[in-house]
Amino acid sequence: MSVQALILVDIQNDYFPGGKWTLSGADGAAAKAAPILAAAREAGDLVVHVRHESASADAPFFVPGSEGAKLHTKVLNRADEQVILKHFINSFRDTELATVLERNGIKELVVVGSMSHLCVDAITRAAADQGYTVTVIHDACASRDLEFNGLTVPAAHVHGAFMASLAFGYATVISAEQWLAR
Repeated sequence: MSVQALILVDIQNDYFPGGKWTLSGADGAAAKAAPILAAAREAGDLVVHVRHESASADAPFFVPGSEGAKLHTKVLNRADEQVILKHFINSFRDTELATVLERNGIKELVVVGSMSHLCVDAITRAAADQGYTVTVIHDACASRDLEFNGLTVPAAHVHGAFMASLAFGYATVISAEQWLAR
């Protein structure tokens, strides 16, 4: 049994062109996540999909039961793969994720998904704090422009800053190509 799990975080329709909260590079990130998913399946690793739904029907995106809240077709789960429903940024908060990982003897996590600056960051830090070894596949993650104090921060800078921060103390941060070559 593998001690590694692939966690696909919030790769959902609302983040893609035509969705309610489009991310910069969502298509490209999902295209990088797809071969990671295929390799994890082939290796017999545990695969866990995390899907976010807002708590309210009037939320700006991920409205419960909506098309936008569904997993994107590039990385759909198989019937034998766990889908964790969450309502908070941190995938561990008020979910069964920790129980699923513990029950399967998981020690190492590979993380892909969205958004780099929120949910990917939160799960990576929480997992590292809980003792997991974490690898983030940076080009299989997506973000968006942010604004702070009148300054627009381009998505590439947001993504880069968060990946650099995670690489500094929480995770190994590598490309899909590097991970697949291992």
